Amino acid sequence: MSSPLDSWLFWALLSAVFASLTAIFAKIGIANIDSDFATLIRTVVILVVLTGIVLAMGKFQPLGSIGGKTWLFLVLSGLATGASWLAYFRALKLGQAAQVAPVDKLSVVLVAIFGVLFLGEKLTLQGWVGVALVGAGAVTLAIKL
Repeated sequence: MSSPLDSWLFWALLSAVFASLTAIFAKIGIANIDSDFATLIRTVVILVVLTGIVLAMGKFQPLGSIGGKTWLFLVLSGLATGASWLAYFRALKLGQAAQVAPVDKLSVVLVAIFGVLFLGEKLTLQGWVGVALVGAGAVTLAIKL
C-alpha cells in the first residue's frame, strides 16, 4: 500500500489548505502595514524556513551543477512569484479575502490555457469543462451583487 506522502493529490490538497490559510493570515496581518512591506516580511520567513528544510534534509545542490536553462526559468518563476505576491497582498489590502482569493485562483484557468499553448499539453472535453467551471466559479464568487 502506498503512503499518502507519495500522492500528488495529498500534496495538492495540503497546498490548497495552506493557500487558504495564507489568505486569511495575510488579510489579518496587513491591516496596519503597507502590503509591499508585508510581502517582504513573508518572503524573508519563507526564505529562512526553506533554507532550514533544504539543509536539514540534505537537499542542497552545488549552484554550479544547475544548467543555464534551469537558472533562467527558475529566475523567471521567482520574478513571477514575487509579482504575484505583491499583487495578491495589494488586492487583499483593498478587497475582501473571500473575493480576492477566488480571482487569484483564475490562475488555474490560465495554467490550463498556457499549458496547452506553451507546453503542448492536451485537455479532454471534461478538462475544458472543468476549467470553464473553475473560471465561472471564481467570477461568481468575486462579483458583489
